[in-house]
Amino acid sequence: MAVERWRVLVVEGDPHAQRGITHSLRRQGCEVVAVDKGGKALEMYEHADLVLLDLELPDLHGLDVCAAIRAAGDTPIIAFTCRSSEWDQVLVLEAGADDCLLKPYDLRELTARIGAVMRRSVRQVHSPDVMEWGPLRIDMKLRQVTLRGERVECTRKEFDLLCLLASQPGAVVSRRRLMSQVWGDHWSPPSRTIDTHVASLRRKLGPDEWITTIRGVGLCFQPALTR
Repeated sequence: MAVERWRVLVVEGDPHAQRGITHSLRRQGCEVVAVDKGGKALEMYEHADLVLLDLELPDLHGLDVCAAIRAAGDTPIIAFTCRSSEWDQVLVLEAGADDCLLKPYDLRELTARIGAVMRRSVRQVHSPDVMEWGPLRIDMKLRQVTLRGERVECTRKEFDLLCLLASQPGAVVSRRRLMSQVWGDHWSPPSRTIDTHVASLRRKLGPDEWITTIRGVGLCFQPALTR
């Protein structure tokens, strides 16, 4: 997808910040619509290729807006937050954001983040529709996981993590690469976010060790087709 064809919805309650983002993106050829309330965002996001979402909105909590957009589909979301703790940023990503940018930010950094998120989004479009490993079935198009015919409910990041590992069975994927491709290039060095998501996936997939930790190296998806 060419940059000039990106339709960006800017959800920003600060008029000054909203003008700055809008002006910068339009100069780069993007089609931009700007709103200042979460309610308006929920009415308009379906027409956007990307949503830039400030979490401090006058009507709705930004996390709720993020979660609602994510529950409805896969529109890429980059969130802005004033809270610098790792836990706060993890909550943003858990709500479904593809990336999280700490305010105040540089517009050049925002442009780089947008490019990274949109490249990952385009790569996902060309991924295989279905991966099957014995009783485990991963439907990329529907973003659904089933185990022995039963639906396994996964968060967006859990699904992305599982898909990345399952697409390379038997290969060890480094933590740095996992953070780069699932959470964004800026996450370095890797945090305990990966461990939290892997632990959750293991609980949901049952006692079988689908995902193996290779200490000091990374993670490996090891399907056993006879399970």
